[in-house]
Amino acid sequence: MHFTCCFHHPNIPVSESTAKKQAMESGEPSKKSSFQLQNQPPPPPPSSSPPRPFSIKSIIFVASIAAGIQFGWALQLSLLTPYVQLLGIPHKWASLIWLCGPISGMLVQPIVGYHSDRCTSRFGRRRPFIAAGAVLVATAVVLIGFAADLGYLFGDNLATETKPRAIVVFVIGFWILDVANNMLQGPCRALLADISGNSQKKTRTANAFFSFFMAVGNVLGFAAGSYTHLHNIFPFTTTKACDVYCANLKSCFFFSILLLLTLTTIALTYVHEKPWSPEPGNAGNLGGGEIEDEEAAAAETAPVPFFGEIFGALKDLKRPMWILLAVTCLNWIAWFPFLLFDTDWMGREVYGGDSQGNILVLKLYNNGVHAGALGLMLNSVVLGFTSLGVELLARGVGGVNRLWGIVNFLLAVCLAMTVLVTKLAESSRRFITVDGVTVPLPPPAGVKAGALSLFAVLGVPLAITYSIPFAMASIFSSSSGAGQGLSLGVLNLAIVIPQILVSLGSGPFDAIFGGGNLPAFVLGAIAAAASGAFALTLLPSLPPDVPAAKTVTAGFH
Repeated sequence: MHFTCCFHHPNIPVSESTAKKQAMESGEPSKKSSFQLQNQPPPPPPSSSPPRPFSIKSIIFVASIAAGIQFGWALQLSLLTPYVQLLGIPHKWASLIWLCGPISGMLVQPIVGYHSDRCTSRFGRRRPFIAAGAVLVATAVVLIGFAADLGYLFGDNLATETKPRAIVVFVIGFWILDVANNMLQGPCRALLADISGNSQKKTRTANAFFSFFMAVGNVLGFAAGSYTHLHNIFPFTTTKACDVYCANLKSCFFFSILLLLTLTTIALTYVHEKPWSPEPGNAGNLGGGEIEDEEAAAAETAPVPFFGEIFGALKDLKRPMWILLAVTCLNWIAWFPFLLFDTDWMGREVYGGDSQGNILVLKLYNNGVHAGALGLMLNSVVLGFTSLGVELLARGVGGVNRLWGIVNFLLAVCLAMTVLVTKLAESSRRFITVDGVTVPLPPPAGVKAGALSLFAVLGVPLAITYSIPFAMASIFSSSSGAGQGLSLGVLNLAIVIPQILVSLGSGPFDAIFGGGNLPAFVLGAIAAAASGAFALTLLPSLPPDVPAAKTVTAGFH
């Protein structure tokens, strides 16, 4: 992490105590803004040798936690919507439940990032939050999986469609799960930035590995969700209140807990943080101005209320970070319509089915949804391989900002191509009459292949979206003296705010243009093109790596 200092000699930094004295003598207050050095570990004593740098194995172990996190997210996407209907949650309330993801992300990640920057635990700054997040995930998953059983235990009538007590348990577990997942992701990425030090290449590689393990978690989660016999491994999961589908959900979540806790335990056991203290550690090095130095240190480390800190952080953001937030915001406005409605698009526009139609049309819709799930699997595979090649791709096109701009244009083209695929599906639609009811047939093989190809190609820009913005935020914050936790929490605001806007506004927006998913996809294509243009023209190149002689490494061992 880079510390800007005054120098007696070009290669010899002045001590922090001397710097404070000079500031006080010049009449300038010794203040640090919300994105300044109080978020960083203290420099080691001048006589101490630098800490041993982290190996790539440390980065891989920490990044692998993403596989456990994403395993749970994939299970949510593939299994929880039918489970919600099984418990009898009204459709109009189901969408509000899914809003807890972006809402918790908007609040939890900045708060956790803020406090992890200041954590003085003897176990380190990030590790306590990661461990607590993993335990909360396990607790939440148990509540969700056993919601029907607990509801029955507390008095639900199995003969009624709606099971209110089970719904209460499910909602509590679901909110805890989203809070815990957000509690895990922020400190994990911050820890990756910490152990990468000032090396931009290591920072980009660390985030690329995080993206890769997200893809691994996706593949495992979608595969587990599509296999309907996992409950046979755990016969006790089938109960009077929990049918085969519910038992399969429990079994999937058991594997999710096992994977997450195993990866988290390995990572936290192998990678150790040194305890951090906000005090600069000048004991024994104070001169006649001891009292003044102690007062200045106390003023600098005085706690600031979180919301005052977050607003101060936004106010103190430098221009590169604001541009990064703008590009990220547009990027996610482009992504969310497709991520939310991709399988619905396959079932409705491509296959011609309808979730509210007769049994034949509903079956056709479900076939399209299953085809969309296959597309998501292909997307995850491409995402994983692309994540491993991010550094090579960036070098080939001349920088990470240029790579991000190019793939955003690729995202725009793919979203626009959904219109072409839809029109081809409609023009080639064939119908049959069954018992006097006219129903469409599945689309031709060429249309299916075209739709699945879009899913696969979109894995390329998604890999960049999952890695480069976070790496750039870490690098920009390091070069400006910002705390990694709070910086990544601020970046997360540029992700969850678009998600909330898309979740609330895409339905009415689509209705204005006659319904269907295409209007939101077209709007996403426009946002992606704008994001690509800003990335290419406004987003600054990353600052050069700071020479080792003028840096202070994060205090880990």
